[in-house]
Amino acid sequence: MVCIAAFIILALIGGFVAVISIFKPTVGKNYLKLFKKAWGCLWKKVRLQKCETGFKDDVKNTILSRVIVKHPKWVKPLSVLIEIISVLIVVVAVWAVLTAIKSLLALWALGSCNVTKPSACTLSAEVCSIDESEPKNVFEATGRWFTEWGEIFEAIPEKFKTYNANEYDFNYVSVNTSTNADKPIAIDIFDPGCSVCMASYRNQKAAGFFDEYDVHLVPFAIQDADGNYKFKNSETVVRYMFAAEQIEAGLAIKILDHIFTDKNEDGVIYQTVLNSEDFTNTETIYLLEWWLKEAGIAEDGLKTIHEIAYYPETTTKMTENKELIEQTLKIKGIPTMIYDGSKHTGLWQSK
Repeated sequence: MVCIAAFIILALIGGFVAVISIFKPTVGKNYLKLFKKAWGCLWKKVRLQKCETGFKDDVKNTILSRVIVKHPKWVKPLSVLIEIISVLIVVVAVWAVLTAIKSLLALWALGSCNVTKPSACTLSAEVCSIDESEPKNVFEATGRWFTEWGEIFEAIPEKFKTYNANEYDFNYVSVNTSTNADKPIAIDIFDPGCSVCMASYRNQKAAGFFDEYDVHLVPFAIQDADGNYKFKNSETVVRYMFAAEQIEAGLAIKILDHIFTDKNEDGVIYQTVLNSEDFTNTETIYLLEWWLKEAGIAEDGLKTIHEIAYYPETTTKMTENKELIEQTLKIKGIPTMIYDGSKHTGLWQSK
């Protein structure tokens, strides 16, 4: 292990030595000589051959030469310590390489280098991530590490898959109340509390996306593994959108327009208002019903919508969508859209 650890260390400091050797060429020559020895020993180890170069002893003797004179009794324990440190260096290096490979594969296959917390990956698309709970101990963390490999390998075939929006039986609300029989279907999964979803919605509206496709809007309140909602009032909004759509086609999209495009009397976008920690569920319901009143819904209609919002059937709709999103499609972040045979995750921008 000593020669492997030495090779890793020499490889890491190679860049610094290259700069120093510009001013002191002898340093570069000595480094190159050591590096060749380390590589030769490593290559023999890889081929399961005995290292005949004596490089391991050279390294240990160089480190221990000063100790032998002053503290001869320290030589044996220090020799053992060098072996242990070498093993740790090799283990850490192997882990780092595997983690780098896993991150690159995850970025390609899943769109994020962090499988369980996509928003933590700066290289991924701009999304509101569907995160898993943090491991509680080292055993859970180890199990999670291997589970992530499994998710990546499962996702690789999906990269070559053609997605047909007609195949997914989502519970949805329509953008347009007019007939869209001649338009291709597009599925648009969003969370009312997600700022990226809001930006995508605005972009789609401005670019005429909703006129080009028969868009099935799928309202979805993101939850973590413990059942906590990412945005505290999204569940209530989703329930009211499904309930309002049953009373009158087009009501749900009016609610969404208010959340994504309108501001309150203080000039604050309503999505920000709904996401604030001190904005209660009661206040959320009052706001939603106020918008429905503006849309012409009478008191009896509001009562019916409230009842439908908390029917078991509405809960079932939300559960079915959650299973399709997280289990069938294995989506890690939203907004996610399915149209033209492809799945698109992240901020939608016009071409």
